[in-house]
Amino acid sequence: MALKQKSLDPDMGYRLKVTLKGSKPPIWRRLEVPGNITLAQLHLILQVAMGWTNSHLHSFRIGKAYYQEPDPNPLFREAEEKNENKFKLKQVVTREKMKFIYEYDFGDSWEHEILVEKILPMTEEKRHPACLKGARACPPEDVGGIWGYYDFLAIIDDPKHPEHEDMMEWAGGQFDPDQFDLAKINKQLSKIR
Repeated sequence: MALKQKSLDPDMGYRLKVTLKGSKPPIWRRLEVPGNITLAQLHLILQVAMGWTNSHLHSFRIGKAYYQEPDPNPLFREAEEKNENKFKLKQVVTREKMKFIYEYDFGDSWEHEILVEKILPMTEEKRHPACLKGARACPPEDVGGIWGYYDFLAIIDDPKHPEHEDMMEWAGGQFDPDQFDLAKINKQLSKIR
């Protein structure tokens, strides 16, 4: 009689809904990510999924703790900051329906609410992050936060506005706030390991 080998529990994955706070209509993404990624890796995934350029500082606020890239100068390091490279998502986010904050660009203060919709077994083909759905384009970098973004949209929507041409040039000649390219996001996410 052969002994049955006990199967190991599969790695768990997280289905996350990421919503840019203050955006109306909402700018959001639904992601599936492995639970064993570090928060530093989650940061890179969020950058791609949302459309940011990874040009600014960021942090995660989970409960009362802050996780971020540590300042290389120990004199400027805050005692309550935790090194995001040392914590896996599954260590600090432990249950469904839990919410936490990802802030990008402390000047513009882009806060993203992240809701854990589901914790589920990861299949072999889902070992890399994926975007399942989403809506609307990410605001341009350095536009001045959510209120600056709304001002920007009003200006580019009004060809008679005195700043219209300058803003259109600054935005690269065009900007569609409703654009969302799922295939492009997933192509970029497939490069993250």
